[in-house]
Parts: sequence; C-alpha cells; structure tokens
Amino acid sequence: MARLKVTQIKSGIGSKQNQRETLRSIGLKRIGDVAVKEDRPEIRGMLDSVTHLVSVEEVD
Repeated sequence: MARLKVTQIKSGIGSKQNQRETLRSIGLKRIGDVAVKEDRPEIRGMLDSVTHLVSVEEVD
C-alpha cells in the first residue's frame, strides 16, 4: 500500500479551528514537520481540508 509524506509548509495560525485540529490529528505541529501516513480515504479527506497548509508526496 502506498504511503503519503505530508509536510506542513504554512502556519495554522489564523485558519479555522477545524483545520488546526486536522493538522494536529495528522501529527503536524509546526512548519517543517513531516508525517508519513498510509494512503487511505480518511487521510485523503483530512488532507483535502488543509491543502493550502501542507504539501503531499507519495513514497514507497
């Protein structure tokens, strides 16, 4: 199964509360943090709500 490397590129300050909570649930706390997650529909949905704050790459 593919994995996604998620990197926070912008701050969550000033964004909506649910977007900040989504960042935390992904495992990102500050700019530059990286989290590797399984490529599942739940994770894709979370990433869709914070696309402007993160960058996503597929890794093996």
